[in-house]
Amino acid sequence: MALDVLLGLQWGDEGKGKIVDVLTPKYNVIARFQGGPNAGHTLEFNNIKHVLHTIPSGIFRENTKNVIGNGVVIDPIIFKNEIDKLKQMNVAIEENLFISKKAHLILPTHRLLDAASEKAKGKNKIGSTLKGIGPTYMDKTGRNGLRVGDILTNDFKEKYDQLVEKHAKLLTFYAFDYDLAPAEKEWFESIELLKKLTLVDSEYFLNNELRNGSNILAEGAQGTLLDIDFGSYPFVTSSNTTSSGTSTGLGIAPNKINNVIGIFKAYCTRVGSGPFPTELFDETGKKIQEVGHEFGATTGRERRCGWLDIPALKYAIMINGATELSMMKADVLSGFDTIKVCTHYKINGRLVDYMPYDICDADIEPVYIELKGWTEDLTQMVSIDELPSAMQDYIDFLEDTLETPITIVSVGPNRNQTLIRKQYA
Repeated sequence: MALDVLLGLQWGDEGKGKIVDVLTPKYNVIARFQGGPNAGHTLEFNNIKHVLHTIPSGIFRENTKNVIGNGVVIDPIIFKNEIDKLKQMNVAIEENLFISKKAHLILPTHRLLDAASEKAKGKNKIGSTLKGIGPTYMDKTGRNGLRVGDILTNDFKEKYDQLVEKHAKLLTFYAFDYDLAPAEKEWFESIELLKKLTLVDSEYFLNNELRNGSNILAEGAQGTLLDIDFGSYPFVTSSNTTSSGTSTGLGIAPNKINNVIGIFKAYCTRVGSGPFPTELFDETGKKIQEVGHEFGATTGRERRCGWLDIPALKYAIMINGATELSMMKADVLSGFDTIKVCTHYKINGRLVDYMPYDICDADIEPVYIELKGWTEDLTQMVSIDELPSAMQDYIDFLEDTLETPITIVSVGPNRNQTLIRKQYA
């Protein structure tokens, strides 16, 4: 038995869904432990692109159990649309999907509150996906949220009405017009689908799986630098995206965690507002965006692009206790004469190699080293030995600097465009 964790080490969008899909044959259970439909985990195989928002990325593999943990927040409408698309592909939803009764529900009014709050912030907006994630987690910590298990109770509608009444009072503080009726009707229709699925006490379910010898992979959403505690606050998400979130989001003790697999892009991207020390505003940044198709899987927004940030990456590795790394989108960097890597920040004339507390306010100048680039097309390569020497040098430099083995290198979006550099533990 083993519990491994896979999560993002940057600002999300690292390619977690693809690697979960690639690694799923090694596991009996894939379990999402936080976040909600603000996630967009993209998988590609058989020339078809799939984007999952709430459902774990192991759902396309037969005989693999997929669990939505208690730390996840679920929008029944988005969830139903996701289910409907999977059923069209004959994916075994009823047999292989299990939903925690303790997962919280996103109401239509949560989405309204999200939109109203973001609009009121004006130029200081966070860059929310407007999916109602933040308000839902606020109700969770405020101890008046609705959970999946509540839909099975006799007084569910009464609980719903009480929460909506609270939200309606909050919305009066904003100059925000809305019509709740259409979304509310669709929401309750989607709840009926949710009732027909397999709802479980996920903490017992998962611990029983471990006791029975199953291997579990915990799948994170967003990225470490968006963590509510350790990210670039306040430009963060509303959950713990780090490995510590596995225990609270699944009900599995910390001493059960084995490997922590950190995913990072060969460069950096970010969606929405917030600090980004290595962001590029020139043609190089535009080229990375275009070649990497850097547009949000959930929002469609352009992703800001920049060079790899070592201080931020080392910070994420430390916080998570990452034991191995997967480097994504290496193919996007083909064609650059030189590749820059930020090794330090210069703040008020002083060099630092760590992420400062005031990263949102500090005047940070990234300090780069330059490495030789490569021109070869990596997308058709099937072995790590085929990679050009400059690319090998880039990987070796990162591995030595980060003091963590890079075990997987991705050279394209497809499932089979995945090169194993060192045997996965």
